[in-house]
Amino acid sequence: MENLNFTPFPNLETERLLLRRVVNEDVEQIFALRSDKEVMKYIPRPLVKTNEDALAHIAMIDEKIDNNEGVNWAITLKNNDKLIGIIGLYRIKPEHFRAEIGYMLLPEYHGKGIVSEAINEVVKYGFDVIKLHSIEAIIDPENFASEKVLQKNGFVKEAHLKENEYYEGKFLDTVIYSIINNM
Repeated sequence: MENLNFTPFPNLETERLLLRRVVNEDVEQIFALRSDKEVMKYIPRPLVKTNEDALAHIAMIDEKIDNNEGVNWAITLKNNDKLIGIIGLYRIKPEHFRAEIGYMLLPEYHGKGIVSEAINEVVKYGFDVIKLHSIEAIIDPENFASEKVLQKNGFVKEAHLKENEYYEGKFLDTVIYSIINNM
């Protein structure tokens, strides 16, 4: 696997989307995503409560990019630079040629094939540029929309782990989906 290097930042483009770096000017949209109970329903992380929390989240994304530990893109429509979601590769394990993919989208853009289009491009980048062998997605077993989009993009269910995460006083199950680069 090549040395990870996200400099210069790898903008990605699809038919309808531009995947670009998340910047501080995206603070309102990051706040909207990460403070929305419905968007965060299946993500066991605290809701952001202020713009400062959202800026701290952006700083964390920047740090992972700068340290070549992970990469997140702002999902934008080609005709509008406004962030409508985030997608990224993180928990990259170079020694195993494996990474985890994660994504979220503002609710008004659900059901339009946007996440699927973004996943397809990020998977291509992971396999062709980073030279990953496999990419996993870890989801809540109740997140049927995420399960459906992963299956549509060629991911297969690897495991259902029982009560393997602890969050806010409860043990939670997770399901692992993955795709393997067969090239």
